[in-house]
This record gives sequence, C-alpha cells and structure tokens, in this order.
Amino acid sequence: MSKSNETNYAIELNGISKVFGTVVANDSINLKIKQGEILALLGENGSGKTTLMNILSGIYYPDGGSITIAGKEVSIGSPNDAIYYGIGMIHQHFKLIDVFNAMDNIVLGTKGKYEKPKVMKEKILSISEKFGLEIEPEKKIYNMSVSEKQTVEIMKVLYRGAQILILDEPTAVLTPQETEKLFNILRKMKEQGSAIIIITHKLHEVLSISDRVAILRKGKLIDTVQTSETNEGQLTELMVGRPVSLKIERPETTGKKTILNVVDLSVESDGAPALKNVNFKLKKGEILGVAGIAGSGQKELCEAIAGLMDIKSGAVLCNKENIIGKTPDEIINLGISMSFVPEDRLGMGLVGSMGMVENVMLKSYKKDKGLLVDKKPARKLSEELVKKLDIVTRNVDMPVRMMSGGNVQKVLLGREIESNPNVLITAYPVRGLDINSSYLIYDLLNEQKKKGVAILFIGEDLDVLLEISDRIMVLCHGEVKGIVNAKETTKEEVGLMMAGMSLKGDDQDE
Repeated sequence: MSKSNETNYAIELNGISKVFGTVVANDSINLKIKQGEILALLGENGSGKTTLMNILSGIYYPDGGSITIAGKEVSIGSPNDAIYYGIGMIHQHFKLIDVFNAMDNIVLGTKGKYEKPKVMKEKILSISEKFGLEIEPEKKIYNMSVSEKQTVEIMKVLYRGAQILILDEPTAVLTPQETEKLFNILRKMKEQGSAIIIITHKLHEVLSISDRVAILRKGKLIDTVQTSETNEGQLTELMVGRPVSLKIERPETTGKKTILNVVDLSVESDGAPALKNVNFKLKKGEILGVAGIAGSGQKELCEAIAGLMDIKSGAVLCNKENIIGKTPDEIINLGISMSFVPEDRLGMGLVGSMGMVENVMLKSYKKDKGLLVDKKPARKLSEELVKKLDIVTRNVDMPVRMMSGGNVQKVLLGREIESNPNVLITAYPVRGLDINSSYLIYDLLNEQKKKGVAILFIGEDLDVLLEISDRIMVLCHGEVKGIVNAKETTKEEVGLMMAGMSLKGDDQDE
C-alpha cells in the first residue's frame, strides 16, 4: 500500500477484541474510517458498539488487536492518550458545569501554558467560524438550550485539536430543527477533513448524515455498506439477523369517552415551577403521545397523575371527581385501574435486589391476605412473561438488577400490563431497547389500546410518536404548547412547539 493510501485513513482498527468474563464484547473487529468521512455505527443492545468506541476513546484497553491513527500504530491507554491522538468523544449525557460559562467549560482541563481570556476567546471564535458553530463564550451553561450545550461539548474537543469525533446518540434530546443544525455542523467538519463516527438508533438519520454504515451483531462486525446503496430494511436485517417489519400499527381509537380530565395542573420541583396550568383529556382506547425536549415537565406530569408527587394546584378528574390525594383503593372504586411505567426503572419501578417473582407480587399483593403468601401465580406469570417478551435471564428468581436495561424494561412493562389497567402511563418505554424489542413493545401498547386502555406515552423519537399516537401533546418548560392530531401534523410543526412556539387551534377536544 502506498503512503498516500495509508494516510487516507484517519483510523484503522485491526482485530480488536475485548472480553468481560465469559462475554466477548468485541470479536476481532476490523474497521477503517477515512478522513473527511461520516461513519454510522449500528447494532442492537449488546452488539459491542459502545465497547468499541470506549476502546477508541481510551476508557477500555483492548485484549487483542491494534489501532492505527493516520498510518501510525498507537497505544491508547487513557482518555488523555485519545486526546493526544486527536480523538474526541461527545457523550449522550453532557459533562458540563452549569454555573460556568461556555469558555470556562471549553478550556477546563486543558494542559499547557496559561493563556489570557482574550486569547482563549479569540481561539474559540476562530474555531466557531471555521466549523460553522454558533457559540457565545461568556454565556452561562444554565442559560443554554440543549442544542447550545451540545455545541459547547463539540467545541471542547475541537479546542483540544480533535480531528476524529465520536458522537453517542447526539440527537436523542434535540428537536428536528436542532438535529438538522447539528448535521450541518458535522457536514462542515467533514468538509474540513474530520473523521466522524456517529452512534444512533434512528435509521432515517443514518441514511441522512452518513457516508458509510458499519453494523455490529453479538460482538462481530457483520458488514460495512455504502449509505447510498442501502435502506432501513436492509440495515435492520443486518442488525437483527432476519427481516423485521418496521411498520408501527395505529389501530383506530375504540371510543370517545374521557377517562381522565387534567385541569390547570401546576407542580413545583425543588421550589421551581415544573408544570404550569396543564390541561388535557385522556380518552378510552387512545394513545396520547407527549413530546418535549428533556426536562420539559414529562417526569413531573407522570408522577403527579400517578399520585407520586404533590401538586401545587389543579385537578385530575375522573367522573368529575378529583383523584388527587385519594388512596389507590379509593381511585379503584371510582373506576380507575392505573399502571405506571416510570423513567427510573430500578429506582422507582422495580426492586433491583428482588427477582421477577417478588417484583410481580408487589403489584398484586394485598395486606388482608395474612402471613402466608402464595407465590405460585406470580411465578407462573413471570415464566409466561419470559416467553412472551423474550426476557433474557438465568431464571425468574435472579435479581432484576443483574439483567440488562432492556430486559429490566420488559419485566416492568410486562408486569404493569398484566395487571389489566384501564389507564397506562409510560415514560420512554423503549429507551435502551434494541429495534426488535422496541417493536414488540409498540405491539403490546397497541394491544392495550384495542382493549380500550387509555395510554399516556412519553416519547423521545418523534417519528415513533407520529406513527403510534392518535394525538400528540407538546410540552415546553412545563407548559402545553399544543395538542395536535398525529395523522395531520408534521415533525417540523411538533419541533417548533418543542422549541417554544405555541400552536393555535388545539386538537384537545376532538
């Protein structure tokens, strides 16, 4: 190979392997990333993509294989080594200090001689202009939008001289408009010769932004394909190992009866307003999707309705009677059987030290049963859930904290659905699940909808919300910016509301 061909590659991974105990996370992976290229990395949960990127960014050290940067074999034993070789990783959860301004966060931890603030600011603005970044060096992090914070994270690695960028689920909390803005930045960086690796589960984004796609399955590199020559169906089949239908069913709503009527609901969290005069109706046999940038009040909305959070004012009406402050038995007597799948699965939904059987019993246990408890029904249901939801566990008595996040979610959702609710509140039900498991969950929710269950679905993927929901309510800073018919709205319209634009003509009472 000629020298020019060697240096054409920003990174060459040769036979990279990593083993954790008996689990082979990476199995002799060979992967090359060109300079001036955007490579998408796809794979189900447990496929090994995060481990591979952690090796490249210096968090793990490989058990076998070698890494070549710009034609030279290197050893990356720490994140500092990765930075030295021009590799920067932008994590899904930002690592910023809120009370500092952008410039302080960008230069924090950089080594070398002290530079005056004026010089640092000029350097930041120069990099901003080169890559098309919009940044205010002296703006405090706590005053920034999610998109602005992400720009600071990108600037942090560019300031350190990174030419190779790894982005982990970078659009998870962005509006469609912010996503396109990010993609324009990445395209500009690509033009400047940067090599970019993007980890995402959103196939339409993969097709939009990448040049090539590498697919991992069970620790092995299955294939690397040109983006222009592939499609969502082929990529899914490569990930899963068999064809998977990517169509989400949306059965017609089964009735117009309002089960819950939320009126002027206001909630405070840590002394600050979290929800402000929220109004909506939840109807029998419908899925009401809730969209919003992370931290817009979704968590507080779920917990307030479920009776887990004190409310400042307002009401949740069932048959014109306020259920706020009532005991579970009193709510059931009003005709409401409620199930709640919280965002915090182990902290709030399940007891991590218990097995499936005990966690299932928590939902059905009655105090008046006496001292002797029959575990047989809970064990039978647990074993049925393992088969129905393809839960991976040694047995139904293994502590759920030892399961993967996706399997924990299946246990929680399965338990809540099997309690036969007529109201189901679910927060990010497919977060952390691979594509196959996600579509299983969508089918389960639609089964409940057909039975007449009213479902409040908090989601973060707008494409999924638009497909599965009947109506979509958009929250921004704790306020409802609009409630729209999912069949008639667009992703761009929902994105504008997520960013704070109010929409006239709500679909509230349709």
